[in-house]
Amino acid sequence: MTGTTAHGANADLITLPGTPLAKAVVDLVRPLESPSVFSHSIRSYLFARLVAGRLGPDDYDDDLLFAACVMHDLGVAADGPHRQRFEVEGADRAAEFLVQQGIPAAGADLVWQAIALHTSPGIAERRGLLCVLVREGVGLDFGGAVGSGHLDAVTDEMADTIHAGYPRLDMIGSLTDAIVAQAAKNPRNAPRYSIPGEFLHERQTFGRTRMENSCHSSRWGN
Repeated sequence: MTGTTAHGANADLITLPGTPLAKAVVDLVRPLESPSVFSHSIRSYLFARLVAGRLGPDDYDDDLLFAACVMHDLGVAADGPHRQRFEVEGADRAAEFLVQQGIPAAGADLVWQAIALHTSPGIAERRGLLCVLVREGVGLDFGGAVGSGHLDAVTDEMADTIHAGYPRLDMIGSLTDAIVAQAAKNPRNAPRYSIPGEFLHERQTFGRTRMENSCHSSRWGN
């Protein structure tokens, strides 16, 4: 379960967990998301793992971190019900899947919180280590445009290895397209001043979101 072939430390950097749960998560998500959004989800885990190494926690569950990162955009999957904002819809779907896989309800709830709050700065950071790591991993994949405080944890060599294994594929535009499409399907999907609500409003009003503009001048550029 890796991207492209690598050697030594580089191979370790992009090696994914080989557990049955990690495989089940990949098998669920890969067919449901665009290659761009799927690669973003994997990179978010790889970046979150680097942050965990920097922070030095020894009490996080790597399987739950992988599940939360890789399923954090499950709410924009094309086959979803699309009746709630994408963060909540994805969190509900991920938690239900984890329980079906035999994960205790408490663990599934931690993943639910991490996914539901990954667009909520100042809240996610108060809800435990898993929420912190998921938000930081996702933030790092935006190149610092959403405020990650650990951008310097990723060297240029590390970034090159991760992006070679899991290319960006115009992630910012692709993910924004998916969020806006989901938001437009139901007013409950896009409450004003939420991320999906603002993305939908800005696309309809200006043709482009402020996030897209800011990300083009971020570290990764797209």
